[in-house]
Amino acid sequence: MTAAKYDVLGIGNAIFDVLVQTDEGFLSRHGMTKGGMSLIDQDRAAAIYGDMGPATEMSGGSAANTIVGVASLGARAAYVGKVKQDKIGSMYAHDIRAAGVAFETKPAADGPATGCSYILVTPDGERTMNTYLGAAQELTPADIDADQVAASAILYLEGYLWDPKSAKEAFVKAAAIAHQAGRQVALTLSDSFCVDRYRGEFLELMCNGTVDLVFANEAELHSLYQTSDFETALKQLRSDIGLAAVTRSEKGCVVVSKEGVTAVPAFPVKKIVDTTGAGDLFAAGFLFGLSRGVGHERAGRFGGLAAAEVIQHIGARPQVSLKELAQQNGLPV
Repeated sequence: MTAAKYDVLGIGNAIFDVLVQTDEGFLSRHGMTKGGMSLIDQDRAAAIYGDMGPATEMSGGSAANTIVGVASLGARAAYVGKVKQDKIGSMYAHDIRAAGVAFETKPAADGPATGCSYILVTPDGERTMNTYLGAAQELTPADIDADQVAASAILYLEGYLWDPKSAKEAFVKAAAIAHQAGRQVALTLSDSFCVDRYRGEFLELMCNGTVDLVFANEAELHSLYQTSDFETALKQLRSDIGLAAVTRSEKGCVVVSKEGVTAVPAFPVKKIVDTTGAGDLFAAGFLFGLSRGVGHERAGRFGGLAAAEVIQHIGARPQVSLKELAQQNGLPV
C-alpha cells in the first residue's frame, strides 16, 4: 500500500452556519423539535432567518467541522463538499482552506444557493438545527476524485449525506475506492432523526463492510437498535462492526471493538455554551489519534479534548490550536 498523502479525507454537506442564542419560545413558535436537525426549503429558511435576532455566521457542515479539527491537531486533511459560486460559497471555500484543509471541489455555476443551517442555541447550550441543503445536494459521484480518495488513510463520511440521492451515490463510490486502496472508511450517524430515516440502510452499511468505523452518541445508538437499554445496544453494535466510538456527554465515551469495550472519561468543562459541533470535534480527535496509531483509549482522549474545547464557545469549529491544547493537557501530538 502506497503512503497516504492525507491522514483524513472528509466528504459532507457543505453548509454555512447561522447561529443565534434564543429561548424555548422561539422553538415552539416555529414548531421545532429541540435538539434535532430538520431539512427545510428556501421559504421556511427565509421565515426563520427573518425572525432571528443578531446572529453569528460562519462556515460549518458536520464533516467539514471534523476535518477542520483534524487539521487543527496537525494532521493532513482534505474535504469534499459542494457550494455554489456565490458570495457565501466563496466565504466557505476561503474559511476551510484558511484552516489548512485541502478543498478542491468545483463550485456549482447555477442551481440552488450555497446551503445554510439556522441553528438556535437555548440557554442550556442545546442546539436545534434547521438546514437548507441548497447546493450541497448537488454533490455527485463526478465530484469524487478517485486518486484523492485512494491517497487518504481514512475516509470520513457523514450520515447527512444519505439525504440527497446523488450525494448518497458519491458516498458509496468513495467508500469502494477507499477499500480498493486498502484504506479505512468511517461514518458518523449524524443525529437520531437521521438514523430514524435510514436505520436499515445504515445497519446494512455496517454489516456488509462498507464502513469500518462508526461514530454515534447515545441517542443515535438507541435509535439505531430501537432499545432504551444502553448495554443491549452496545452489545449489538459490537457484533455489527469492528470499531465504534459512542459519546456520552459528561460521561465521556466508550470505544467498542472486537477486543472489548474501553471507557474514556470526559475532559473537564467550565461552562457549556453551545453543544453545536461536539460530536464533530470528538470525531476529529479520535480520527487524529487513529491516524497516529496511539490506541483506542488515547484516541478517545483526543476526541474528548477537542469536544470540550468546542462546547465552551459559540460555533462548531475550534477557536484555539487543538495541537497546542493537546500538548498543554499531556497529550503530545
